Amino acid sequence: MQGWCDSPLTQKGVADAHLAGKRLANKHFDYAFHSDTMRTKRTCEYLLAENQATDASLKPKELRNFREQSFGYFEGSDASQAWTMIGAKHNCHSFKDVVNNYSLVETRDFMKEADPFDDAENDAEFWSRVKIGFDYLRDKIPDGKNVLVVSHAMTIRSIANLFDEKTPLFPDPANGSVTKLTVDGHNFTVDYYNQTGEDFDY
Repeated sequence: MQGWCDSPLTQKGVADAHLAGKRLANKHFDYAFHSDTMRTKRTCEYLLAENQATDASLKPKELRNFREQSFGYFEGSDASQAWTMIGAKHNCHSFKDVVNNYSLVETRDFMKEADPFDDAENDAEFWSRVKIGFDYLRDKIPDGKNVLVVSHAMTIRSIANLFDEKTPLFPDPANGSVTKLTVDGHNFTVDYYNQTGEDFDY
């Protein structure tokens, strides 16, 4: 369980970042952001290094609002063991059980409820933070611009599901996958989600 705790990218993580960059090599970006973890900072740098359409002078900025969900006490834990503890009170034994029997919203609330130190983010805390990030992007970036945001699996899955409830929650978003949102004022459209295909029209 790796939420707010950080670690260097593995060799596979570095390779996935470069692959994502190659998928987006011909996409021009006007702005680039990453969360405040070293793993997203490096991913963003490797991705832009593969880009052929973006000005090399573009400097990515840190936007902490798009960091991963905080798992609090459960950070660093074995995921299957953690979700057994979190879901036990609700007759669930895995993350998938909780989502299928309740919802993605309840996964956060149940985690907060099970955290003995109350450090995990519940659903309201998570969205309060993420929505501030979206407000920042809307306020600071002119219309018609392409923005790259490098974030994390649970955050990406949650954002896509919020704006399109038909977004499949399983399997997990792949490392280096690409999700595209179109923003029109306060309206968000999920154009595609969790794409990794080499022949996909990004």
